[in-house]
Amino acid sequence: MDFKAHTRFSLTDRTFQNIIKRDITRLAESYKFSEAEVGRINIIVSEMASNLIKHSAVSGEFLVKPFGRLNSGFEIICLDQGPGMSEPLRMQEDGVSTAGTAGEGLGAIKRQSDEFDLYSAKGVGTVILSRLYKKGYKPKPRAPKKFDVGVVMVPKNGEKHCGDGWAIYEAVDYCHLLVADGLGHGEHAEVASQGAAEAFLQNTNLAPVELIRNLHGAIKKTRGAVANVTSINVKNQELTYCGVGNIAGRVISGYENTKSIISYNGILGHNIPNTLNNHVIPWVGNNLLVLHSDGLKSKWDFSRYKDLLRHDTSIIAAVLYKDFNRGTDDTLVLVARTRC
Repeated sequence: MDFKAHTRFSLTDRTFQNIIKRDITRLAESYKFSEAEVGRINIIVSEMASNLIKHSAVSGEFLVKPFGRLNSGFEIICLDQGPGMSEPLRMQEDGVSTAGTAGEGLGAIKRQSDEFDLYSAKGVGTVILSRLYKKGYKPKPRAPKKFDVGVVMVPKNGEKHCGDGWAIYEAVDYCHLLVADGLGHGEHAEVASQGAAEAFLQNTNLAPVELIRNLHGAIKKTRGAVANVTSINVKNQELTYCGVGNIAGRVISGYENTKSIISYNGILGHNIPNTLNNHVIPWVGNNLLVLHSDGLKSKWDFSRYKDLLRHDTSIIAAVLYKDFNRGTDDTLVLVARTRC
């Protein structure tokens, strides 16, 4: 399954810059990216790190992972708690800088990337997203997918295994989404959440409530998990969901109007209520779905992030992770919308 967690690298001091470049380069090499592709990754990471240092970000980190069929893509997200930019679009132009330098950083990152997005605003910091593909694997222009899903998934600090997990199944007019959180953290939690994901992908013809019951039976030999299954149907303009345990979520229309996702008490694999029902919420083209594990604080809102909802869903997920992760657990943030 291609639902990997991000590997996290913290840049709290300029002395870590070369170490981070080395470790990210080694990660790309381990997934058989070519020398030229690794060179592009090295440039991207170097420029991102330089930007963090130049602009005196309070703290910065990199989230990286391979993705796609045969690990054909490489995603790099750089985020910080720095001062932010008042004119982020202008800052992407070569020769423009607020630090008195040559102003090549963001332009170089954009040139080396196959996909690029940036969100920054005064007082809220910056998130930069870069993706590149192995030769011959860059997606060809075609009819756009109806569903746009971005995920940030990061293990607890010091852990190699992530106890959170997710999966997606896409059909013509609908998609099923799963977010799961194995109890605790570490390898045994990962076994539970990945077991839920595998069972989910084997039964994609079921409705959310039936999928939840199926997952409950499938992971009985694990330590258990909490989970939410959500189906978005663009033809019927409905979002249908069922959840057990503390996977939180909201359906957002604009910046103010929200509907909370409500879950039943229980633990999949151990005990769930006898009565479970699907819950249905109207879904329109400009809606946004956010689902997350309890590694993210529940009291988040978008009101201070001007124009954020126009950006890539992975950028939106990264902003929430940056500003609201607890730092004491695995964290998963999933953001989904439909393309009109």
